[in-house]
Amino acid sequence: MLDEIIITETPPLVCCYGRVREQVCVPVTGCRATRILHGAINVRSGDVLLLITKVWDAVTHQYFLEMIRAHWLFWHITLFEDRGTPHTAEDSLELAATLGIAVRLLPRATSELNAMDHLWRSVKGRALADRPTCSIDASADSACRYLLEMGRQERLRKAGVLSGNFWLTS
Repeated sequence: MLDEIIITETPPLVCCYGRVREQVCVPVTGCRATRILHGAINVRSGDVLLLITKVWDAVTHQYFLEMIRAHWLFWHITLFEDRGTPHTAEDSLELAATLGIAVRLLPRATSELNAMDHLWRSVKGRALADRPTCSIDASADSACRYLLEMGRQERLRKAGVLSGNFWLTS
């Protein structure tokens, strides 16, 4: 399963503690820097592959496809992706076929089918929310570190693969 997440300079505010009847100060820098975190998870092993880029386009997607093939070199890969423009670009699909990666496009508006999307929810809530951003690169690194420090079984659990009703289990 493959998906991307956009990391922004201003993190999502999920909750905040403050004294009763006192205004809580929430820093808003006005900076609009972003990073794209590309991720792929092996739903059998829980192994994950990550890439941070400044843009999300067909070129970065194709580079990530090459990384996937190099990482899982001798595997028969079937990659489930959403229908984002870089995923459906003709050059991307041709490259995937050349690399021996079978691409299966998920139906539109079905993020619940993508295990990486469930992992991103955990990253946003645990690694990125409610923290001031020192730098956008530090935030992207923090998101990667959060996923990489997680055990394989925990990744599979948070991705919903071990739930008992995961749609790809036989």
